[in-house]
Amino acid sequence: MEIKTQSDPLGFETLETFSQAPAFNRWLYGKISEFAKGQVLEIGSGIGNISTFLLRDQPVVSLSDLRPEYCQVLEKKFGQDPHLQAVYELDLSLPDFQTKNSGLLKKFDTVIALNVVEHIKEDATAIRNAKALLKKNGNMIILVPTGQWLYNPLDQELGHYKRYTKRGLNNLLRSAGLVVINSRYFNATAIFGWWLSGTILKEKIISPGKINFYNRLVPLFRIIDWFVSPFIGISVISVATNHLD
Repeated sequence: MEIKTQSDPLGFETLETFSQAPAFNRWLYGKISEFAKGQVLEIGSGIGNISTFLLRDQPVVSLSDLRPEYCQVLEKKFGQDPHLQAVYELDLSLPDFQTKNSGLLKKFDTVIALNVVEHIKEDATAIRNAKALLKKNGNMIILVPTGQWLYNPLDQELGHYKRYTKRGLNNLLRSAGLVVINSRYFNATAIFGWWLSGTILKEKIISPGKINFYNRLVPLFRIIDWFVSPFIGISVISVATNHLD
C-alpha cells in the first residue's frame, strides 16, 4: 500500500516502527480494553496499530485522524471490516470543532485518544471537544507521556508540546466536567531508553531495532510494570466518565 506522508514523515515512520511491535500493542490495548463499551471512537488512529484490536473486540467502532492520508490508509486497511462504522477526519484542536462536527456530538459511548493530547497546544480545548462527542455516562480514555524532566529531542521531533503528570492530566479532565474513574502509569521500563536515546544521545527518531528488542522483552516488562505502575511510568492512562450531559 503506497502512502503519501509528506505532511508527517517522522510520525509515519514512528507508526510504522510500532506496527512491528505486536506484543507491545497488545499490552497497551489490554490496559484500556476493559473500559471500552458501546459505540467506540478512536481519535488519532494513525495507521491502525490499536484499531486492529478494537475492531476485533468491539462491535461498533469508528476511527479517525486529523490527516486525510491516514484516513485513507484506515479506509483501505479496514474498510471491509463489519465492525467499522466510519472513518472521520477530526482535529480536536479546532476552536469550531463542535460546529464542524455537530452530527457527531453525544454520539459515542467511548472516546479513545492515545498519544494525541500532547500534540495539541490548547489541550483543554482538545479535552472539551472530545467530551462533546460522548454520550451521558460515556468513557473517555486518554494516554499521554509523563515526566517533563524527560522532555527531549524525541519529543520535539514528534511534535509534543509537553509531558504530563498524573495529577495534571486528571485536573485537565476534571476541568472539562469529567469524573476520573481510573488512572495509572504505564510502561516504566521505557523511561531509561527514552532518556538515553533522546537526552544523552540526542536521537530524533525511535529506531526499529530498539523497538524490536523491546517488543521481545514485553513479557518481562509487563511483570515489572505490575509492581511499579502505581508509582511511575513513561505514560499515564486515565479514564474519565461523562456523568453530566
